[in-house]
Amino acid sequence: MLAAMGEFDLIARYFTRPTPRAVLGVGDDCALLQPAPGTQLAISSDMLVEGRHFFASADPFALGHKALAVNLSDLAACGATPLAFTLALALPDVNETWLQGFSQGLLALADAHGCELVGGDTTQGPLNICITVFGEVPVVNGKSQALLRSGARPGDDVYVSGTLGDARLALDALRGTLVLPADLLAQARVRLEQPTPRVALGQALRGVASAALDLSDGLLGDLGHILKASGVGATLDTSIAMQLIAACAYPACATGLISLKKQLECVLAGGDDYELAFTAPPAARQAVLAAARLAETPVTRIGRIDAEPGLRLVDAQGQRLSGHYSSFDHFA
Repeated sequence: MLAAMGEFDLIARYFTRPTPRAVLGVGDDCALLQPAPGTQLAISSDMLVEGRHFFASADPFALGHKALAVNLSDLAACGATPLAFTLALALPDVNETWLQGFSQGLLALADAHGCELVGGDTTQGPLNICITVFGEVPVVNGKSQALLRSGARPGDDVYVSGTLGDARLALDALRGTLVLPADLLAQARVRLEQPTPRVALGQALRGVASAALDLSDGLLGDLGHILKASGVGATLDTSIAMQLIAACAYPACATGLISLKKQLECVLAGGDDYELAFTAPPAARQAVLAAARLAETPVTRIGRIDAEPGLRLVDAQGQRLSGHYSSFDHFA
């Protein structure tokens, strides 16, 4: 630990690098970005607070990855191409080992998506990470190609990408409320601490999906945002949704180590999945599958959009299921 390192030395050593896509990057009071002709800027911010969003013992490389991944996931939900980001970082002290790991994880993911660090701020305080990310969305014939929450229509199919519930399994195991075999915990923990933002899928769904968002607080709660914004309801087939729990968890589910109730809770309301939920008309089913293949990301059709408000859960026979599944709420 080198407490003598100052704020600007810290920035220069760990977070300053060339920014060829930005007009002006780190070093001035503002960064300068020039969107490509025929595009709009897509902007999103997310904050990670120690003890609330991650454990104090979190691996710094994984934490750096996740800090940017959750923001890139927002761009993915909008169908945007990553452009740049800023980082505001509060640190209790200057720990060079931690900073080295954190910056490597952060910038490795940034490089993978061509997203440049162009500015931010550092201060002393409880560990807090806030990132604002900028992306580009095409405008075609005067119309934005951004994916929004407000476009779902009755009759549309409901899809999700990837698998759900892995992160919640890991979180419960780390909290000590669930016992998992070491190999399963290791696999689930990767999904909790190093989620994969579905950027390529979001871009491939432009012009195909009618509405989209990323799953950060749980499937039911997040899907509810699409329903509210679109003025519609939905029916979800839980027998299909349950198949989305990670393949690595199947043995534990089959042996009863993970109860059916816990499986439903993890898949429907687990949170921290950072997959995409989206809707599309039935006529676009082949286009959806083509987008999934292009993005090399599996998608599953789990329900339909209804004109009747509300969110209904049914089993394989179409019978309504009872039960309440609460998604994450910071102030609940």
